[in-house]
Amino acid sequence: MVGNMSGQARVARARQVFDGFTVLLAIVFIAVAWPTLHLTHKVPAAAAPFIAGFAAFPILLLRVNPPLGWAVSAGSALMIALAVPHQPGNSIPFQVVHILVLFALVFAVAVRAPIRIVAVVWVATSLLFATAMAQTGDSFAESGFGWPLAITGLVVFGLLIRWVVLSRQALLKSEEETELERARRAILEEKARIARDLHDVVAHHMSMVVVQAQTAPYRISGLSADARAEFESIGVGARAALNEIRGMLGVLRSDGQLPEHAPQPSAADIPGLLEGAQRAGVPLTWTVDGSLDTVPETTGLALYRIVQESLANASRHAPGAAVRVDLACAGELTLTVANDRPIAVRPGDHSGTPGSGIAGMQTRAAAVGGVLTAGPRPDGGFEVQARLPLAPVLSAAASAETLGSGH
Repeated sequence: MVGNMSGQARVARARQVFDGFTVLLAIVFIAVAWPTLHLTHKVPAAAAPFIAGFAAFPILLLRVNPPLGWAVSAGSALMIALAVPHQPGNSIPFQVVHILVLFALVFAVAVRAPIRIVAVVWVATSLLFATAMAQTGDSFAESGFGWPLAITGLVVFGLLIRWVVLSRQALLKSEEETELERARRAILEEKARIARDLHDVVAHHMSMVVVQAQTAPYRISGLSADARAEFESIGVGARAALNEIRGMLGVLRSDGQLPEHAPQPSAADIPGLLEGAQRAGVPLTWTVDGSLDTVPETTGLALYRIVQESLANASRHAPGAAVRVDLACAGELTLTVANDRPIAVRPGDHSGTPGSGIAGMQTRAAAVGGVLTAGPRPDGGFEVQARLPLAPVLSAAASAETLGSGH
């Protein structure tokens, strides 16, 4: 959004500069056409500023409406050629300024106007010059083809410029769409990964419920028939729920990935993660305030993945910069991962636009009822802050989005 606004500001600024240049050019043209008109045409002094104005001022429509500017310039050129007598020895029916303005407008029409209008302008201008120049006996247009060929070359050049500009715009649009699609795909893959993690956590607990319900009649003596039936009903319901979860999440494993049987990381594994990153060469320091053993599994898994992604981003985008992790567990989980200014900034590192990794972390935090923010610091570093509830809050909307977005 910010990049789009800055691009629009640059376009508006370029238009202002071009309009200012066009006004300056019109002033120069009228300053040349008016005093020199008597050298090429026999006109009354009172009519001179109007004829010079028709020659110079249509240039003001160069950006706003080139076809209209061309129509005014070409129409006035035809009237001048038919109604205003020439000075003896002058073989050009128009002023040089008039020709320059008309050519500029023909070029602008070729670049910007619809093709059918370009064809009309090309034919009409060629006929205008061929007829007018042939009547004067100009040696360059003695056969009537010289000026039309020059105008044809100008139109062809304008069409080539038009093709280059349109090709460049199409390429930029294609690159933008490709980048958006790549980011969207990365976010969907991250959501699918979150769903798989949640599946493994939920499936583990549901499996334990099934096992406990099935073995209760053998472990507990003296159960009544009603109690046995109740345990059997719990086991059947748990098995049905487990099968539904596996069926729904099976779509997310369309890449052939098998269910993960290894225990998922928890909040208690974060110190080991930090120690491993430090051993790998990351200049890392950290503090942990409170016990991580009591953090629920879903929240702990989200916290672990957020810390893991934050360290990976810091290592990738700010190699060599000091990283600090502060984690507090009191009432709620608060996490801060901050790195200093990178030693060697690479193109694209920590730009103002969040990447898909940050979007994935925000999705993980939202999935357990938390919030995550990330952005550059005033000193040139980068900081990730997350707040997660100790009791996971999985709303129906968040759960549906987390589990269903990977389809």
